[in-house]
Amino acid sequence: MAENTKQTSEQAASAASEVLRDPEATKEDKKAAGSALSQTPSKSE
Repeated sequence: MAENTKQTSEQAASAASEVLRDPEATKEDKKAAGSALSQTPSKSE
């Protein structure tokens, strides 16, 4: 399987985190935010 080289910027990851904490965010918003965060490199990388 090929390695996923896509990465989300820190600014986009921060915005995605805010969406996930927003109680009024829609399910679609949270799904997109989760997808963005899954492409964020870990601190150890």
